[in-house]
Amino acid sequence: MGLQRFERGLERLVEGVFAKAFRSGLQPVELGRRLAREMDLRRTVGVNGLVAPNHFQIALSTADSDRFASFMDALHRELVETVREHARAERYTFLGPVEVELAVEPHLTKGMFLVNGEMREQPGGGAIGSLLLPGGRRVQLGDQPASIGRLPECDVALSDPNVSRRHAEVRRDGNEFVIVDLGSTNGTKVNGSYITGSRRLHEGDEIVIGGSTIRFEGS
Repeated sequence: MGLQRFERGLERLVEGVFAKAFRSGLQPVELGRRLAREMDLRRTVGVNGLVAPNHFQIALSTADSDRFASFMDALHRELVETVREHARAERYTFLGPVEVELAVEPHLTKGMFLVNGEMREQPGGGAIGSLLLPGGRRVQLGDQPASIGRLPECDVALSDPNVSRRHAEVRRDGNEFVIVDLGSTNGTKVNGSYITGSRRLHEGDEIVIGGSTIRFEGS
C-alpha cells in the first residue's frame, strides 16, 4: 500500500506537460520503485523504531539526463516528497533531512541507472522536522525556533488579519518539537483542538493558524 502511494506520486510527473517526454524510455516510477527498495533493504532498527536511509544518489545515463533536463527540478522535488511518503507509510524515521542527488554517469547506457542510499545524521544531531505550508513550500526546522505570524520577518509569514503579529513558534525540545502559542488573539489549533501553552508535535499533525493549515512532518 505504501509503495502504491509512492508510485502514484511519481506518476503525477507523466501527466500534462510531461506526458510527451515520458512516452518511451526510462520512467520516473522506475526511479521511485528503486528508491523504495533501497529504503526497505537498508532499513535498520533504531532507538525509536525503524530507521531508513535519508540520503540518496541516483546515477543516470547521459541520454536520460538530457531527456529530463527541462524538468529536472520538478523530478527532484517529486522524488524527495515520495521518499517522505514511503517513510510515513512504512513508519520509517530518518537521522537527517531527506536528500536526493541526481548525477550523470557516462558509462551507463540509456535506460540504465544506479541508486545508492545511506543514513546521514542531522548536522549537530538532534530531532529533525519540517513544516509543509499551503502552496507546497517547506520550512526545515533546526535549533532555532521557527516563528509564525503576520510580521514579514517571521519564518512563516501569513498575511491574514486573524493571525497575530507573532502568533506561535515551533521549538526543538530534546528529540522532539513543540508548538508554543505566543499569547495570540485567536489561538492556535492542532488537529482541530486549541492548545494551551505548548504541545508536542507528531508526524502528520495539522496546525491551524487563522485560515492556514500547516502540516508538521518529522523529516
